[in-house]
Amino acid sequence: MSERLAKTPEAPYYAVVFTSRLNDSSPSGYDDMAGKMVDLAINNHGCLGVENVRDAEGVGITVSYWKDEESIKTWKADSQHLVAQKHGMEQWYAQYELRVARVERAYSGPHGRSL
Repeated sequence: MSERLAKTPEAPYYAVVFTSRLNDSSPSGYDDMAGKMVDLAINNHGCLGVENVRDAEGVGITVSYWKDEESIKTWKADSQHLVAQKHGMEQWYAQYELRVARVERAYSGPHGRSL
């Protein structure tokens, strides 16, 4: 994905915040799977955009933006996403937290929404 900051619509919309810590072993296949999941979410499930960062200790935050809760539920139940979740729990993550929030207000700066 070339954009580092997601271009979101006018509020309201939803944000799914996924915070994780990779385990100490080498996360073989993790980056490939993560990329595939972003593409799948955006192209097949109405994801509006994704922003993510990961530090040197393996702690990462991914925020995905969605038009509605139904899209999030459909994404959670996607068969390919279920496989990725299973790999994450069994192979990649030492810990994770997931939060779903409704974005009521959003603004950009310093030059507005012209990302």
